[in-house]
Amino acid sequence: MKLSEKALGIKPSSTLSITEKAGILRSEGKNVISFSIGEPDFDTPEHIKKAAVDAINAGFTRYTAAAGIVELRKAVAKKLKEDNGLDYDYTQIVISNGAKHSLINALMAIINPGDEVIIPAPYWLSYAEMVRLAGGTPVVVYMDQNEGFALTRKALEKGYSDKTKAVIITTPSNPTGIVMDEGQLREIADFAVEKDIAVIADEIYEKLIYSEDKKHISIASLNKEIYDRTITINGVSKSYAMTGWRIGYAAAPAPIAKLMSSMQSHMTSNPNSIAQKAALAAIEGPQDCVEDMRKQFAKRRDYIYDRVVNMPYVKTVKPEGAFYLFVDFSGTYGKSYKGTVLESAAQIGAILLDEKLIAVVPCADFGMPNHIRLSYATSIENITEGMNKLEEFLKELK
Repeated sequence: MKLSEKALGIKPSSTLSITEKAGILRSEGKNVISFSIGEPDFDTPEHIKKAAVDAINAGFTRYTAAAGIVELRKAVAKKLKEDNGLDYDYTQIVISNGAKHSLINALMAIINPGDEVIIPAPYWLSYAEMVRLAGGTPVVVYMDQNEGFALTRKALEKGYSDKTKAVIITTPSNPTGIVMDEGQLREIADFAVEKDIAVIADEIYEKLIYSEDKKHISIASLNKEIYDRTITINGVSKSYAMTGWRIGYAAAPAPIAKLMSSMQSHMTSNPNSIAQKAALAAIEGPQDCVEDMRKQFAKRRDYIYDRVVNMPYVKTVKPEGAFYLFVDFSGTYGKSYKGTVLESAAQIGAILLDEKLIAVVPCADFGMPNHIRLSYATSIENITEGMNKLEEFLKELK
């Protein structure tokens, strides 16, 4: 039987494959320190877990509406109004099985075969594959580390053609941790309005910002013109330590939201009923748990950045949000480790796992083959030990 050419053309997630390999080494009794997976290491807060248990005990285990239960959609609309200055009716909110699901729904709702989608690099590795799955063509434009990975109009112009349908932005960024300011967002918004293209705004890390001079701004809040062409993506995974619960959401112009709901009804019927009740408790309940986690991430950010910035051969920028450090290893190229000449970040990542038992994410699939992403969503003890091993590796280079 001939398999789907589209499916065969999709790359597996490199972050999940690295995590899987680290798990195999752990099963062999090896103490692997992982900086690979992008999920909080905290437990889901108790009041959220209780809401799920209550839902089970109440028999809330049947199908829901395809776009999610009304009370959760209304809670999301209220959150977007109060936190982001966005005015949506609940019918414009679509609850999905994670923000990743919301993203593919959005792309499938707007893309026709041959349409192009601009993706600024570095980018989260799934964006390009999702565009391909939706029948579009990803067009990668590159941002400069020396300019703080800012997405400029000049970069957008390089990626634009008469086939361009949308641009994907993420703030705070995975993998750089950069937070876009109002000036940058207005430049992107003006470009999108002028060229009549859509913006898909991935805001999943919005509550995890550490720099006092930075705040999260939703691009759709800038004016009506950009509001009318923006699909805002968010969820509960990162802010509430709910990655496995799989609840994300999209806020979109009514015709797009309707299409997303319709497609979802045929693909998954609806989001998990119990997880929806948990997400409702997360959004409507006390938010001190989010702030507690944010403060812990901030301490880890400061520590890992201070360690890496003082190591030889590598360079990085201080992340303003999310929970990743994006490190350029090109300064190690040409050096040797135990007789092996270093030539790529992928090679370095393999050596670190095999020799130092550190799991990291080489970023060729993020559009930046000279970089490695380090997730600091792990304990300060693990970060300390891992940084000791990384520094040891770098000092052993000849």
